Amino acid sequence: MLVDLRLLRYFVVVVEERHIGRAAARLHITQPPLSRAIQQLESDLGATLLDRTPRGVTPTAAGAALAEEARALFEQVDRIRTRVRAEAGNPTLTIGTLADTAELVSNRVVDAFRREHPHVDIAVHEADLSDPTAGLRADLVDVALTRTPFDETGLRTLDLSSEPVGLVVRADDPLAGQQAVSVAVLTGRRWIRLPEGTDPRWAAYWTGQPSQDAPVLRTIQECLQSVLWNGASALAPLGQPLPSGLAIVPVDDRAPSRLVVTWRDDRPAALVQSFVRIAARA
Repeated sequence: MLVDLRLLRYFVVVVEERHIGRAAARLHITQPPLSRAIQQLESDLGATLLDRTPRGVTPTAAGAALAEEARALFEQVDRIRTRVRAEAGNPTLTIGTLADTAELVSNRVVDAFRREHPHVDIAVHEADLSDPTAGLRADLVDVALTRTPFDETGLRTLDLSSEPVGLVVRADDPLAGQQAVSVAVLTGRRWIRLPEGTDPRWAAYWTGQPSQDAPVLRTIQECLQSVLWNGASALAPLGQPLPSGLAIVPVDDRAPSRLVVTWRDDRPAALVQSFVRIAARA
């Protein structure tokens, strides 16, 4: 049985957004065809993949397994595409991004890079919060735009900017009106939880005391929605755009998060060095 990759991509976005409407907006399609696509996927696989409620959707056990396998499949597809292009003689640079990092620098970097390298194909790999190196450690990308802190062993980094961190809470939370808070003294709060195996330095910086009964979250939007719906606590860059109903309070016991470009120390490829130079200049 063949499974349509397009349907799989749709499904992963729905799982990440936990809402058909938000997923449709992100995919730039309307809700009815997206709903039909998910139903077609369930029919093809003979399994219920989503539990549907008026508030949104959550993956069933089968759906969670499919989402995990689909993400692995897309990574393999990216590797195949990169290798084929390389064998065909088309220069390719694969850039890893994390959350909003591409948006923060891409407008200033794209034009400059295209002027210097008009014949280079660019592939972009977007990682979730479990991988702060945005695919670099897994050898999925050549260079990455991401945030610190993470284990930099074997990697080189160049700072592009830095930003203070804040505590994201519901707008009706007692802390919402504070001038600043210290994460170390906050007790009794339910924190978001990142996937098992996440870089310890990264997890320690971006979470307080993770609640073991909290669901595992992989994206910024999942974290924000958990705060909104469940009253969880999460940390984010102070300038993070927030949905209505949330507030962010400056945190005074976290150093600013650095936006960096990072690459492997053992791969000083000319294209990578050129990208780093252009990013720094831009």
